[in-house]
Amino acid sequence: MEGLQVIPVRGIPEVGEGADLSAVLLTAMEKQGLRLIDGDVVVIKQKVVSKAEGRVVRLEGVTPGKRAKALASRQGKDPRLAELILRESVRVVREGHGVVITETRQGFVCANSGIDRSNVEEGYAALLPVNADASARKIRRSLEAHARKRIAVVVTDTFGRPWRKGQTDVALGCSGILPLVSYRGMKDEFGYELRVTEPAVVDEIASASELVSGKLERIPVTIVRGARYRRGEAGAKSIVMERERDLFR
Repeated sequence: MEGLQVIPVRGIPEVGEGADLSAVLLTAMEKQGLRLIDGDVVVIKQKVVSKAEGRVVRLEGVTPGKRAKALASRQGKDPRLAELILRESVRVVREGHGVVITETRQGFVCANSGIDRSNVEEGYAALLPVNADASARKIRRSLEAHARKRIAVVVTDTFGRPWRKGQTDVALGCSGILPLVSYRGMKDEFGYELRVTEPAVVDEIASASELVSGKLERIPVTIVRGARYRRGEAGAKSIVMERERDLFR
């Protein structure tokens, strides 16, 4: 079949710390009658990966410091959440309107260090995976070993953008797929040489997946089939803009 398909993987149970995500996904796919084929991209929401990796924190056990209390007072946040935001960041880029933009320990620039309380138990907060590229690589290798197919894995999260309203899903980690496709040096139909055109394929796949998985549908995994990409292990961290070239920091 030609064209792009985004297939929801339904029936994935609540995931706890230590869960074997590849086994969970394969079981859900089998029940749904789905089989992986060469070239599939398995797209997994960050929250599932964080839960499996024990990156969920009980707020009751967090003691906010002076800096966190001051930040919470300025931005109207729970002081314990403010403490986690600071712990998970290397610096605060900007704050205002109840939002704290930070540079995370993983190198991402995002709201609240990527910490989220949605889709977790009351009184808990989910942190970003320590290394989402490594997480994607581990899942891909296990899925490929069981399915005996060459696939890619993308771990996604929802990010805002400084120049537009709303949010969109982007790739936090990836494996088996080069995150960028470069057209630099090629010529368009009018003979103009392209100098900066580099579509972020992994982010495009992440956004396509989100159209099916959504925020409330309880579909944390999709299979994107028919996407054209090149295999590689550069990882999503490789496309984070260098600080000296970032006009928004």
